[in-house]
Amino acid sequence: MNAPFPLSSEAIALADLADPGEVARLEAFVRDMEGSVFHRPAWLKAVEAGTGQRALGLVAEKAGMVTGWLPLTLAHSPVFGRALVSSGFGVGGGPLATSKQTRFALCEAASELAVRQSCAEVEVRSGDTPASWHRWSDKHCNFARDLSDYDEAELLAIPRKQRAEVRKSLKNDLEIVVGNGEDDRAAHYAVYAASVHNLGTPVFPRSLFDAMLDAFGDNADILTVRHGGDAVASVLSLYHAGTVMPFWGGGIFAARGLRANERMYYELMLHARRKGCTRFDFGRSKTGSGPHSYKKNWGFEPQPLTYSRWAAPGAPARNTDPTSDTNSRLSELWKRLPPAVANRLGPPIAKGLA
Repeated sequence: MNAPFPLSSEAIALADLADPGEVARLEAFVRDMEGSVFHRPAWLKAVEAGTGQRALGLVAEKAGMVTGWLPLTLAHSPVFGRALVSSGFGVGGGPLATSKQTRFALCEAASELAVRQSCAEVEVRSGDTPASWHRWSDKHCNFARDLSDYDEAELLAIPRKQRAEVRKSLKNDLEIVVGNGEDDRAAHYAVYAASVHNLGTPVFPRSLFDAMLDAFGDNADILTVRHGGDAVASVLSLYHAGTVMPFWGGGIFAARGLRANERMYYELMLHARRKGCTRFDFGRSKTGSGPHSYKKNWGFEPQPLTYSRWAAPGAPARNTDPTSDTNSRLSELWKRLPPAVANRLGPPIAKGLA
């Protein structure tokens, strides 16, 4: 640890994430505080291994005990600039601490760290932040609900119209494969890359997905839907504190007619319950977007997410919103690129979208 920030009887310092003992101590703190997967040092280190974006974190201590933790990714991009993000490539994060005072102090320390790291802003994805920070709750919602106790109950928990689509998918000749080997990884990346290209979004580097699967071991896997031997839909999921999170998923064009995405998410619900999960977290969607409506169709209620931002005086906000006017125009152009070109150009751009 170094560069301490005094806080009465507490001290805040940079965590040494190269120290296995420090990592284990922070993982235990996240577990005891019932933090999210995005608070885990394992998440930060996988992001760094997969994208090159530096893993950092601020830890508060009192009498040798951890009292607070703020996971951070130092995101750098020639397109999107530099920022400290809590947590990079996640939908959550923010200060995790035993008191509001410590949470605020961690945020203030992050703004000081941002200045030293030549970052124009700090973005915190959930959690308490000082009143002087800009906060918003109107851009994204999360969707989560409890899993049912058996297969038929899971099907009946889905609203009638969407349930009919799932029933149609069950009649189609689709094969479900779950794993995390090379075949699973290659199939997932091919499907995911095609899916995001159709949406006009640069694809993340495959190294990010490999790093996540390697870091989380049995707590991560890939579920792929195949038709005639070909992968048509696939999702990489994480498992944390009894919750399954389908985090990176999609389908190729043929998936729609086959209802492969419907089959994929239903089968994931069943698979997760068999792994001991009790909750399904469908993840974040832009408010009012197509994915937002799709998740509501499954019977999930949107819960607004509150994010916060500190910016250096006069610094403009990073524009990583794909629905902004500028990025929407670029998105339409991106869709027209040949897939091979998009898949080559996409990862260097997307790794700056932390």
